Amino acid sequence: MANSDNDGGPVDPAASSGPLSGLLVADFSRVLAGPYCTMLLGDLGAEVIKVEGPGGDDTRNWVPPARDGISTYYLAINRNKRSVVLDLSGPEGLAAARELAARADVLVENFKPGGLARFGLDYAAVSQANPRIVYASISGFGSRGGATLPGYDLMVQAISGLMSLTGDPDGPPYRAGISVFDVLSGLNATIGVLAALEHRHRSGRGQHVEVSLMSSALSGMVNQTSAFVAGGVVPFRMGNAHPSVTPYEPLPTADGDLVVTAGNDVQFRKLCRVLGAPELAEDPRFARNKDRTANRDELRAQLVERLQKRPRMEWFREMIKAGVPCGPINTVDGGIAFAEELGMEPVVRAGHGEAAMPGVRNPITFSESPPRYDRPPPTLDEHGDEIRRWLSQPAGAPVAQEKAD
Repeated sequence: MANSDNDGGPVDPAASSGPLSGLLVADFSRVLAGPYCTMLLGDLGAEVIKVEGPGGDDTRNWVPPARDGISTYYLAINRNKRSVVLDLSGPEGLAAARELAARADVLVENFKPGGLARFGLDYAAVSQANPRIVYASISGFGSRGGATLPGYDLMVQAISGLMSLTGDPDGPPYRAGISVFDVLSGLNATIGVLAALEHRHRSGRGQHVEVSLMSSALSGMVNQTSAFVAGGVVPFRMGNAHPSVTPYEPLPTADGDLVVTAGNDVQFRKLCRVLGAPELAEDPRFARNKDRTANRDELRAQLVERLQKRPRMEWFREMIKAGVPCGPINTVDGGIAFAEELGMEPVVRAGHGEAAMPGVRNPITFSESPPRYDRPPPTLDEHGDEIRRWLSQPAGAPVAQEKAD
């Protein structure tokens, strides 16, 4: 699956590693969902060429915050890529873009559906020249009735129903703290690309992979969408409470909230023992999860009465030791610090020497072919000369390799 049939090009197996080493990805995407997908592919060894218009990816200008004048938003999703500016409105840029698509193993784009057709860069046109291409399209609402709708994560959070589930029961709907459906769509696109590459390995044929934020949202809301589709129940906002599991929420202690997630009856009995109230686990109102959920307000009062006698970190250490899932509510820096304490090494540096850029580790661990962090996010058109020169030569011609040092 990880071997490209394309001859020549900026794929240098000696300079790359990982399970996707040897694959060439043409990244015609921008902002979040597409670039996140292509960064993950790059982390796993693929050679990713990031195609940008003359103004560059929008996220280059999304500040604050910034590091050395560069948007940290852009930095988060663009390592292990090389940047080339190709102006699709001009003949030279368009010819180079078409040639790149003809040589690529994978093309990822998130234009509006049909938006690349006028350039001859849609799947129908590209697959004629490159029948083995795995062509991934990411849109907001699919390529049928929603093709004309813009694909912004906040729109999808609203339209899908997620915002109706987020916030206090008597308060306004809220968006999630991240662009959650952009990220889910990037992950789904990555899964689709990998599956299509395996299909190509078996059949010799490429294919068109389509992912939308809306479909990712409806799938990603799992139990909440299932509540309606399978049960006819329309979910509603419950603050931090869970519709089906109790206790599964933040609870106040002597010095702040502690999230307690006793997901089954055994864990609840352990919680009651830690709190010095084993009788709660025998109370018929609370003995089983469905009973606890039906009597959640009465149970919460009992738990809070006991939890408020001691600080949250004391409870945290004691509950974890007893096998009760729980945790303090950290800020982002606290989350990174906690992962570091666990030896997870969440922060990596992409590139080498002074140019190395800190970022968050790829979430996948491999025993044989670990992710790579060879290149920091590129500056605009940083690798443009070498890539345009290669694309102007016949297929199979070598390209001067920029080595990661």
